[in-house]
Amino acid sequence: MTKRKIIIDTDPGQDDAVAILLALASPEIDLLGLTCVAGNVPLDLTAKNARIICELARRPETRVFAGCDRPLRRKLVTAENVHGKTGLDGITLPDPTMPLQDQHAVDFLIETLRTEPPGTVTLCPIAPLTNIATAMERAPDIIPHIREIVLMGGAYFEVGNITPTAEFNIYVDPEAAKIVFGAGVPLTVMPLDVTHKALTTRTRVEAFRKAGRVGPAVASWTDFFERFDKEKYGSEGAPLHDPCTVAYLLRPELFSGREINVEIETGSDLTLGMTVADWWRVTKRAPNATFIGDVDADGYFALLVERLAQL
Repeated sequence: MTKRKIIIDTDPGQDDAVAILLALASPEIDLLGLTCVAGNVPLDLTAKNARIICELARRPETRVFAGCDRPLRRKLVTAENVHGKTGLDGITLPDPTMPLQDQHAVDFLIETLRTEPPGTVTLCPIAPLTNIATAMERAPDIIPHIREIVLMGGAYFEVGNITPTAEFNIYVDPEAAKIVFGAGVPLTVMPLDVTHKALTTRTRVEAFRKAGRVGPAVASWTDFFERFDKEKYGSEGAPLHDPCTVAYLLRPELFSGREINVEIETGSDLTLGMTVADWWRVTKRAPNATFIGDVDADGYFALLVERLAQL
């Protein structure tokens, strides 16, 4: 079996944690490293949380790199109101003992994409796109080397979750998103339109709780995480956003969407960070992304439970 080489760019975040665990639990994936960025919480906490997750999975050999501590041109916006003051509120886990790598995450991205055979490394950003855009700006020669980018961010029908028109990851650093969406790399996007169809329920959370050694931690994170969305949307549970990226690499048949043009708004106060998605192809702009619109939610959660139970 040829493993898929990936780098997860992350700002953990309970749903980031589940995405990382899914990758670590999947033999089809070769996780080259975790690159951390400021987002849900500041950088020192995202880098700490990534190592907590790796140690929970008993994978302390996983390399974790700290990257950019602020957006390219804007003040950092965080989401402690959703994820708690640590970013991983819920279950209390020990502080990590595994080391943080000395190399900056952007340098790791550049070095890896230059060193690995061209077209063999997939990037999975599940956070603001600052690290990825910085690497592209600093070393544009890496862009043709990227096999694919599968990211969580943006929205169309669902519109925004941080403002009326913008999803959090894109809103935090819209200039970075504009660079990534304009880079010409094969791009698959998991927007709110699909993640809001992947909702936790009591049955699904209890299935997590029984999913082996890490299951209780995942259920505890979900219990904490979903309180915000239940109150905000009146839904039965919370969207489990970020694992959609890794699940897509493992089971693309669970997802459907269409290839469209997506542009990032950076100039308007009202619509800053909006993903202007030409879903109905009413413009003549060339497609630059596969925008996912639907998911087999039962199959998605079954995959998560199956893999988590193996850790």
